[in-house]
Amino acid sequence: MTPGIAYRSGFIAAVLVLAADQASKYWIVNVLDLEHQPLGRVELLPVLNLTMVWNQGVTFGLLHGLGAWGHLVLAAIALVVVAGLCLWLRRADNALAAISIGAIAGGAVGNVIDRLRYGAVVDFIHAHIGQWSWYVFNVADAAIVCGVAALILESQLLRRPRPPNVNYPV
Repeated sequence: MTPGIAYRSGFIAAVLVLAADQASKYWIVNVLDLEHQPLGRVELLPVLNLTMVWNQGVTFGLLHGLGAWGHLVLAAIALVVVAGLCLWLRRADNALAAISIGAIAGGAVGNVIDRLRYGAVVDFIHAHIGQWSWYVFNVADAAIVCGVAALILESQLLRRPRPPNVNYPV
């Protein structure tokens, strides 16, 4: 795959993730108005609810105690990471890596938009089984986690063969 095609694939993935993330959050906040539902949640399946959470931290609510400027600090850090991902995307040489990087970047930008618009990230997908409950997340979070997992798999499954007659330290 040529670098140009890989870059376009990653860019398209980023735009699609960003659009899906922002559309789903718009629907949760403005159409369903999940925050004002009688129970504060809507049960979709016995193991899946829509539950409104304003996440002021990062993944799993970490770093939520950064103070009044915390959302801007987290947004700035995320934008630096996105810039690094864009550089990495330009070097991607296969579709899996490019799409994975694009998914991570699109998800990160989606959460940055929330931080700048609301001061927190809109989380609403709540998976649970009985008393066991997973963290509430959103489409951007899912894209980031899936993108990272795919990059790990790509790095292990698509290893390039070493050039012959090269001594590598053990």
